Amino acid sequence: MATAFVTGAGIRVGRAVARALGQAGYELALHAHRSSQELEALAEELRGQGGRVTLYSADLSNPREVDALGARVRAAHPVLDVAVHNAGLYERVAFEAITRAQYQRMLGVNLDAPFFLTQALLPALRAAPAPLVVNITDIGGERAVSHFAHYSVSKAALIMFTRALAVELAPQVRVNAISPGAVILPEFFDAAERQDVLQRIPLQREGSGEDIARTVLFLAREAPYITGQVFAVDGGRSAVL
Repeated sequence: MATAFVTGAGIRVGRAVARALGQAGYELALHAHRSSQELEALAEELRGQGGRVTLYSADLSNPREVDALGARVRAAHPVLDVAVHNAGLYERVAFEAITRAQYQRMLGVNLDAPFFLTQALLPALRAAPAPLVVNITDIGGERAVSHFAHYSVSKAALIMFTRALAVELAPQVRVNAISPGAVILPEFFDAAERQDVLQRIPLQREGSGEDIARTVLFLAREAPYITGQVFAVDGGRSAVL
């Protein structure tokens, strides 16, 4: 049985990705931090369908917890077929108000954790026949968005990390990224902001976590010759100037 590791799997996109992988027959190693109750509920659902699920908790802004998580997952799953780095922070702060602590936490979760977790899990990935790493980035990593400077910087760096790792780990390990657009809009967006976003999407609708999950499954099962790529799953938003 193939095994998949997903961070931030308790809610939103991560939950949809974990559910899709579990229903596709993967044994799951699932991480959450603040959404542990939601993750427990998902695990029970998947176990009820015959799935095998192991749960992990860690604060990905804490380097020691990241290192411990990587060691625990590698020990429990010495062969790892898929790693999906989905966990992320997203907050709106004016540039002049961003504190050093906010900046460091943003990069810690969105960039450092995928970087060092992949490093820790590399022996397990290399033990798999066709290993895949998927980083969940964002349209904000390629297009500037006001009041999200530290977020955009973290996601832009994650995109370059994807490309750099795809080159360095080839030919054995494939590394790709998925860049969602308006997929499960943040709760702090009001009605006017939501409408403004939707008006700028050619498909004129919000995306779902399942849209991202289907792309993960495509990369894992149908795309053995694709690496180093960033897939925009955004309803065409990135095509609009």
